[in-house]
Amino acid sequence: MRIQAGIYGLILLLVVIAVKANSANPVSAWKTNELNTAANIQYLSAFEKEVILEINKLRSNPTQYAREYIEPLKNYYNGRKFYYPDDLPLMTKEGVYALTECVRFLTSAQAVPILNPNNGLTKAAIDHVGDQSKSGDTGHKGRDRSGFRDRIERYGDWSVRIAENIAYGGITPQQVVIYLLIDDGIPSRGHRTNFLNKDFRLVGVAEGTHPYYKNMCVMEFAGKFQNLISK
Repeated sequence: MRIQAGIYGLILLLVVIAVKANSANPVSAWKTNELNTAANIQYLSAFEKEVILEINKLRSNPTQYAREYIEPLKNYYNGRKFYYPDDLPLMTKEGVYALTECVRFLTSAQAVPILNPNNGLTKAAIDHVGDQSKSGDTGHKGRDRSGFRDRIERYGDWSVRIAENIAYGGITPQQVVIYLLIDDGIPSRGHRTNFLNKDFRLVGVAEGTHPYYKNMCVMEFAGKFQNLISK
């Protein structure tokens, strides 16, 4: 009986250890094979594919994304200075408040459909990266005065809804998404709204250099999009 009790105790201990290991490593819960919709797309760089994966992780489970990736960053603030791991300090406008507000929002947000990459939307994003990588400008207007709608319509016909997110700086795809989710200093939190808009089904991503921020990343979103047929 003592041997049997000892075996039961060992089994129980192993179960507890396994449960703790799973809770400490929630990454295994992400269904990467389903979320990585850009994995086999040839026209995207590895960085751009990872941006789409991060967006899809967010859209598939906003609460988990907040708990796993954003909430731990609250310990990296000193006043309004944000020390994102492995990056230079950033002087924010709102301090840790923007982060905690983001976590609060995401933990009450509903999952929305994941996004698939689109070539035409990617070309529109490439145009804007190519423009601002030379000019050093920021924002949604190109040097030719084009807006994101103009750039998207160069490559096809859209319906339902379109939007554009732009990140300047950010050394990893995850950091790009997290900074736009926190949306420090943006009262409307418009980038966050775009990321979680249930109407979107398609995305185009382009990353490149920027003369002042070192790098930039443009994301174009659409509900539906019909690519122009190349001649």
